[in-house]
This record gives sequence, structure tokens and C-alpha cells, in this order.
Amino acid sequence: MKKIKNLIDCDFDIDIYGINDDSRYIKKGYLFVATKGFNVDHYDFIDDAIKNGASFIIADRDIKIDFPHLIVEENISDLYRLLCKKFYDVDFNKLRITAVTGTDGKTTTATIIKNIIKDCAYIGTNGLEIFNESYHTSNTTPIESELYGDIKKIIDANCENLSMEVSSEALLHNRVKDFRFDVVGITNVTGDHLNIHKTFENYVFCKKKLLDLVKDNGFAVLNGDDKILSEISGRNIIKFGFNSNNDYIIDDVKYFDKYTEIYLKHDEELIKIISPYKARYNAINVSMAFIMCRLYGLDDNTILRRIKELKPIKGRTESLDFGQDYDIILDYAHTINGIKNIITAFRDYDNVITVTGSAGGREHEKRRVIGKYVIENSDVAIFTMDDPRYEDVNDIIDQMAGDSKDYIRIPDREEAIRYALDIADAGSVVLILGKGRDEYMAIEDKKPYYCDYDVIERYFKEK
Repeated sequence: MKKIKNLIDCDFDIDIYGINDDSRYIKKGYLFVATKGFNVDHYDFIDDAIKNGASFIIADRDIKIDFPHLIVEENISDLYRLLCKKFYDVDFNKLRITAVTGTDGKTTTATIIKNIIKDCAYIGTNGLEIFNESYHTSNTTPIESELYGDIKKIIDANCENLSMEVSSEALLHNRVKDFRFDVVGITNVTGDHLNIHKTFENYVFCKKKLLDLVKDNGFAVLNGDDKILSEISGRNIIKFGFNSNNDYIIDDVKYFDKYTEIYLKHDEELIKIISPYKARYNAINVSMAFIMCRLYGLDDNTILRRIKELKPIKGRTESLDFGQDYDIILDYAHTINGIKNIITAFRDYDNVITVTGSAGGREHEKRRVIGKYVIENSDVAIFTMDDPRYEDVNDIIDQMAGDSKDYIRIPDREEAIRYALDIADAGSVVLILGKGRDEYMAIEDKKPYYCDYDVIERYFKEK
């Protein structure tokens, strides 16, 4: 609890028990800050905030109601972040932070970094993790009130390190504008969330904003094989990849049954990394994590030993074993590049069964590209639901399929997964793509509980 006069200069002596700029999450005793978003003006929801229990309102325009409030002249979004920081007593000097952004690979890379550093918290698609405790989060990079609350939890737990994913949307909305990172990484920039960014140029601009948030003595690690990233230059920028003009060169990758050997060349040294993760894209993720942890200050022997000991990451090329005689891979891949990468990685199986969909309210133009690739590179392509929001699932599937008839339509995602498992046999791989370990299905404006893993586990229990 804080007094409003201790958060902002005013004469009111009112207790504040929480803070938010979304009236739906306001509770009794909360401060409501009427920010103006890209699509929503929260000023229009002041009455709702009061009905939900707000005890004080801050706005940047006159309020014609008799209720405790303050009108400010400064940028209200910047003020909101400052108020969140003050309310939660966040002192960034108590944390060292690495951050990863990019179209694909954020979760895997950020999680690997967290597991290499060890005494390290994590914020990202898989929630908030502090030591052995896990918490649900609303977004990959949570909204300000939640994000600063999470940072407070990390600091209060005496955890001094944080590995986090930073989404393009978070960069667009300046959620991490006041953060300063020790090491950042950009995995690639191939285009996503254009429903939010409107143009690819805007999307690229947002990704690059992360570079402005690096400490003066910090580093930025970029995938130099990416066309957009290869053109970036500047102080303390390190590039890596397969191309020979990078600072760190992935010189060779050797795949074995239980592990992968990655040979990373830097100046005159050749570093051998043994990773439990398969596929070329994971060689990229592991290499980035190695370089970022090295720049963070860890010694090579520690990094290499901890990479070798890495466990599978939930929902990221996650191999599921329920005693079946075929392979099941659960993965969050939903972008064009992500889906191509994972199908390519498992293309040598006798029978590739792919279950996927495309989210509603997102870029329509990518649906046909994804659908065409899945149909042409899978033995069985099954199109189904994936967060349809306000769109009809069958309309989305129609756009994915185009004129092709060489696919199976099963709108209900649980039925689609069960069908894929029914038809799989020895030599098959079932790729269940799009949601990973998500625990919801976005339908209209609601998010009822749903989890692919639960569906698969229930299938085998019934068997």
C-alpha cells in the first residue's frame, strides 16, 4: 500500500492498494491512470474504473465528475511507468538483465540463458520463473503494472539476474523504456504481428529499439545471417552465424542421436559446444546463448558444462514420450519461418503428420503461405483451430488451404490432435504446432482454459 501523495505531488491523502490503466483489472482501492493506447483511449473507461473500485484517477484531460483525481500535463504513458516503478519500489540497480527479441527463437534462447546463469529469473512466453517458483503472465512481456510487479517479486526474492523476452509489441508500447540491459540479443527479423505494427518497416523499427536500451558498457548480439540485422553496425555490436563475415562463425554442426556438436569459431579459437537440442535453428539459439552468457561474464567451462546439461524446454521442440512407438513434437511455431524450420528439421521421417492452424485477428496474408508449405512438406496436413478470436475457424482454414484439397479439416483442435495420434504408426512424427504449452484458447474476447499437452496426456491415459 502507498499513499497517493507519495507517488505523485498532490494534496490528497488516499491509500492506494494497486495500480492499472485497464479498467477491467481495477479493484477496490486502486489507482486508475487513463493512458491513451494505440487502439484504446482509457480515458473513455474512467466511469468503469470507478464502478470497479478505483479510489483515485489520474488523467491528462478534464474530468467532469466529483471524484478524487489529478489532471497532469506531462506524457501520461511515461508517467504511468514512473508510477508503477514507484508503487512497486523497483530499483533496477539490484538486477542484471539480459533480453532477447526476434521473430523466432526468443523463448528458447532466453530460457537457455536463464538455465546457464542458474540463479536467474525468467520473464517470457512461459510465464515468470523465480528459482523454483512459476507464475502465469498475461503476455510474453507483461503490461507495465504486471511487469513492474514481477520485477518487484524477483528483487524481493534476492534474485540478482533476469533473462527476459521482449516482444515487438512491448517495444512498440514502450513497456521496457526505463529498463537498461547488460546484454541483448536479436534472433532474426522476418515479420510478424503486422496487424499491430501495420507495416514491416514499423516492425523492424520496434525490434531495433532494443539496441537503444543497452547499458553503456553492455553488448548487443545479432544474428548476422539475417539480412536486416547484417546491416546494423555500432558500438559493442557482436554478430554471429554461419556466414564467414560474422564475429562468431558457426563453422560446423554435427548431429548425433542424443546430442548435437556445434563448432563456433571466434578469432583464432574454435569452441566445441555439445547441446542436447537438435535442428539447425537450435544450433543458432544455443550459439547466441553461449555468446550472450560469455559477454555477461561467465567463464567458458561453466557455460559449456551447463549447455550440455540442458533439459527440454516446454513447448519448444518438446519431444513427448508416453510409451508410443512414434515421435510427438509439441512446438509453439506459428510464423512462416518457425513452421518451415521445424518441418524441415523432421522431414527425414517416413511419415510427417502436421497439425496446425492460424490465429484470428492476425495477418491474413501469411495463412496461405503457411498452409501451402505444410501441405507440400507433410505427408498428412491437418488444419484446425488456433486462437480464432472473432473469426470463423473454417474461414481461416479456407485461406490456409487455398485451392488445395490435399489436407484434412478438423476445426476442433482436440479432435484434430486425437485424429493425428490415431493415424500415427512406427516411423511417424506428429508435429503439433502453434500453441506449445499455452493454457488458453482465444475465442472472441475470452480465453477459456485449453492446453495441447493436456489433450495429448488425456489421449494416452484413455488408451
